[in-house]
Amino acid sequence: MTTRICVVGCGAVGSLFAAHLAQLEETEVVVYDLSRPHVDAINRDGLRIVGQANLVARVRATDDPKELAPCHFGIVATKSYATDSAIEATAHCFAEGHVASVQNGVGNEDVIAAHVDPARVILGTTFPAGHLLEPGVVAMDTAGDTWLGPFGQDPSMMPAVERLADLLTLSGMPTKALPDARGAQWTKLVFNAATNPLGALTGLTHGEVCEQPGLRHLVSALITEALAVAAALGIVLDGDPEALVDHAAVVAHGHRASMLQDVAARRRTEIDSLNGGIAALGRSCAVATPLNDAIVALVHGLEVSFGIHQGNSPKFGQEKEGER
Repeated sequence: MTTRICVVGCGAVGSLFAAHLAQLEETEVVVYDLSRPHVDAINRDGLRIVGQANLVARVRATDDPKELAPCHFGIVATKSYATDSAIEATAHCFAEGHVASVQNGVGNEDVIAAHVDPARVILGTTFPAGHLLEPGVVAMDTAGDTWLGPFGQDPSMMPAVERLADLLTLSGMPTKALPDARGAQWTKLVFNAATNPLGALTGLTHGEVCEQPGLRHLVSALITEALAVAAALGIVLDGDPEALVDHAAVVAHGHRASMLQDVAARRRTEIDSLNGGIAALGRSCAVATPLNDAIVALVHGLEVSFGIHQGNSPKFGQEKEGER
């Protein structure tokens, strides 16, 4: 039986998932994105991935949610602040299917669950990263694993989680199915929140941030705050963020994190779902997060200097070119 999969948001990360899954004979992949040049290029020339992977995938792309048929699986890969409008437009596809978030930060699954049956929502996190070179062409900058688990840790969802994980692994995107994926999600969350904003604020790559003693000390202090919040929530990380930071400083020394790319292009960032998400959860469990609060204020200040005013989040499709 053919498995129909819709990738919602076909920017860098969404393109990686769509192009790999389309290599499988048993899958039919459609992507939903509101960048018309990107959609047209994919339909005309295919979706091309270069860099860590080199492939061209024939997938159907559309900017009209009415064209989307029911799907067995969905993968949401929009920017976190565009989750609500993106899933609102596409929720009808997943009335009988399951939909996974592979987005940055925390809270995306809750937003999805407001539009899709929570028993059909999959919590996910992924480390592969890339950037859009031109419409229809994405560079895969780093490879890595993906983790999926039931939203709400519902064991009855494991067969669907395992099916999607198996398809992704077969496609070349190694994926693990876990009964509780929060530990994996928080490992990446803590890593991202401790490093991405510092690169965005300084203009330095990941490795360059780690080479500055003062900044590396701040990375550790941000990690300590986040770990205190995770502990208060009863979440046990499945990896050591400090070790991840040092490993990435070697293997991805020149990597420009997505938040640095956003700031360089004077675009809105995902700070509210990263450090802002940690700070909000800290307040909910009475854990102080002054450093994360300060980072949020600083990045918001940058956004205001770009003319992006808080409370005016763009809907999916209203972002500037290349933002997703």
